[in-house]
Amino acid sequence: MTTASQRGIACAFMRGGTSRGPFFLAHDLPADRATRDAVLLAVMGSPDPRQIDGLGGTDTLTSKVAIVSKSVLPGVDVDFLFAQVAVDKPLVDVSPNCGNMLAGVGPFAIERGLVAVSGAQTSVVIHMVNSGNIATATVQTPGGVVAYDGHAEISGVPGTSAPISIAFRDTAGSACGTLLPTGNTRDVFNGIDATCIDNGMPVVVMLASAFGKSGQETPQELDADPAFKQKLEAVRLLAGAKMGLGDVRDKVVPKMTLIAPARDGGHIATRTFIPHRCHSAIGVLGAVSVASACLLPGSVAAQMVDMPHGDTVELSVEHPSGEFTVALQMHMQDGRMQFLSSGLLRTARMLMDGTVYVPHKVWP
Repeated sequence: MTTASQRGIACAFMRGGTSRGPFFLAHDLPADRATRDAVLLAVMGSPDPRQIDGLGGTDTLTSKVAIVSKSVLPGVDVDFLFAQVAVDKPLVDVSPNCGNMLAGVGPFAIERGLVAVSGAQTSVVIHMVNSGNIATATVQTPGGVVAYDGHAEISGVPGTSAPISIAFRDTAGSACGTLLPTGNTRDVFNGIDATCIDNGMPVVVMLASAFGKSGQETPQELDADPAFKQKLEAVRLLAGAKMGLGDVRDKVVPKMTLIAPARDGGHIATRTFIPHRCHSAIGVLGAVSVASACLLPGSVAAQMVDMPHGDTVELSVEHPSGEFTVALQMHMQDGRMQFLSSGLLRTARMLMDGTVYVPHKVWP
């Protein structure tokens, strides 16, 4: 679809977990990456702190894009490419995953006819292109259509929605190639003890007290401390290089997570930076990585968590707006912890379905 001076692109605007953004079918976007990135920047209104000329919500959590296509991989339904669009710079980063936007992929794939409904519940097997990992989302489809109404609650989203259960497998080393990218359970960067872990998302886990923080501060309080933020970024640059991610000053990974004793009945309290602003909650796969760190003997997280026993455990990860329960299945092999799968509950909702426009100069 076109107008006199603009190009129209079919998209759905969806909330996935605690994030939201436009969902596109891959064939509706330019094939070459440079033009595609220019289109996504125009769609979101970046770079601009208000994103006034686009769909972005002026926050990292609401400046995200999902690109979905039918998969050719055996046993897989769809491919999902996640794009993090920077708010205040012309940057589209496809290096990380996003477990929240992932929650919307199953419903979107069914709505677009990429996956046929198979009963009251429909399982959608998703290839996460950014990392190569596989996830299975179970979507409620009574009466042959996607159900968005339901009784499931997740922290950070008002009201209730239909539950979407997501099971991940083989997430260890999603971006870095191995669970412990530095080869160590514990490293020291500028005098700060840290556990660098990648079980779905590269995360640097550190004690809040090492930075003189309680770990119960609000995101606004932490973001208002420039000296602390500078110290945190210095650690991130060192850790990113040692994790094999190279120069990360223009990347959104690794995420930085401060941990502290839980205060509201969970196992551990977190404050996560993504990477330069404190998250109002915690990312799905970031929570998986932090929970995994809790299970590793010798990690900075292990010392403060009274862990449940068994090969499958549930951990409650507290964050500024609530908690996130992660189920992990693991076993010991040759004296080393092996993570087999992780599971969690999310919700999603279709907010708008239609056409977004970009100027012809962006995509002739």
